[in-house]
Amino acid sequence: MNFYSLHNNAAKVSFKEAVIKGIAPDGGLYFPEQIPQLPTIFFQNIQDLSNHEIGYRALMPFVKDDIPPAVLKEILEEVLDFDFPLIPINEKVSALELFHGPTMAFKDVGARFMALCLGYFFKNSEQKVKVLVATSGDTGGAVANGFLGVKGVEVVILYPSGKVSDIQERQLTTLGQNITALEVNGTFDDCQKMVKKAFVDNSLINSVQLTSANSINVARWLPQMLYYLFAYKELKALNKKLVFSVPSGNFGNICAGMMAQQMGMPVGHFIAATNRNDTVPKFMQTGVYDPKPSHATISNAMDVGDPSNFVRIQHLYHDDFSQLHSELSSYSFTDIETKEAIKKIYKQAGYIADPHGAVGYLGLQKYMENHPDVYGIFLETAHPVKFLDVVSSTLNISLPLPPQIEKIMDKKKVSIRISEYEELRSFLLTK
Repeated sequence: MNFYSLHNNAAKVSFKEAVIKGIAPDGGLYFPEQIPQLPTIFFQNIQDLSNHEIGYRALMPFVKDDIPPAVLKEILEEVLDFDFPLIPINEKVSALELFHGPTMAFKDVGARFMALCLGYFFKNSEQKVKVLVATSGDTGGAVANGFLGVKGVEVVILYPSGKVSDIQERQLTTLGQNITALEVNGTFDDCQKMVKKAFVDNSLINSVQLTSANSINVARWLPQMLYYLFAYKELKALNKKLVFSVPSGNFGNICAGMMAQQMGMPVGHFIAATNRNDTVPKFMQTGVYDPKPSHATISNAMDVGDPSNFVRIQHLYHDDFSQLHSELSSYSFTDIETKEAIKKIYKQAGYIADPHGAVGYLGLQKYMENHPDVYGIFLETAHPVKFLDVVSSTLNISLPLPPQIEKIMDKKKVSIRISEYEELRSFLLTK
């Protein structure tokens, strides 16, 4: 399986090369040369398969030229060592919980998968690679945890100062070892622009081996399709038309779900639910893509004004707006609406949703107003304790700290403040 740049001005590369490069030399995202098809019998018998077997069958076509079957199975044993439960909210809606990993965010799967792939690729090499990642919240902690102590890998995380939650900041600034946090005076979009600029800075990449651990990297992006396959496995017996509502920021997660659909998974529809950063909802209304600076919200991991992975979604549907429109709906919601949804879910089901999951729930409710016969799944992408102040004040309750969070609360924050790209460039060249 080869991967090509969506800018179509760079050579095709293997999975290994795509992971190590992160972004193509022409600045484009990598995309698989073919979309493999899972056989009908796979979905007919999916309830008889373990999550590890599902993961192996779904990912093997993408990696088989670079990762032997036995190694992929070992990687998935380590990556998929926690549960992905579906929690009923009512007779037509369930929450898919993706926060039972080490950093209590859905990004644990992709971050760990990528870390283990890189560890395998560099296991017998003296070469070192610097992993560069921008985060609007949860990516940083997941990547830091996944790569902590990996030989030959240095991780540099850019995050917007004052725009991530206290717990999110602790998760990416307190680990030390091979992890460095750069606190950027700006927004997530500023962080992401710096990262993208680094990958097309020829004088930099000729001196430093860089790769990206954002969902622009194929090893971070593709494993996320497994969430949807796991949910389909659990709900197949319902024999209902399934729709997924995905709280969306950089659009990697929902893009992976749409890839699973393209590989043959029966899905009725996808809903991209956003906060007030409404670039994609506006596009789905008008057909005009008009990115704008991001705004800070209580669902900060979605504070993205120019989502990188949306170009992959458009490519999946051959840049055909009408075809995309038939498969995807997108709605945006305010912080006030988000808090009201948290209250409603708690009153209705006794379920505590985080702000991102609440936005996903709102998107699902909006879609179901005109499609009452579907069964809806909204993704709970982070544990509510990671947004302790918002959830506690909204519901007037106290949340106990899980062990994963409690162990970092007394650790000292260490970060380096930067404001401009040249400061990042200098750090990468001298570190």
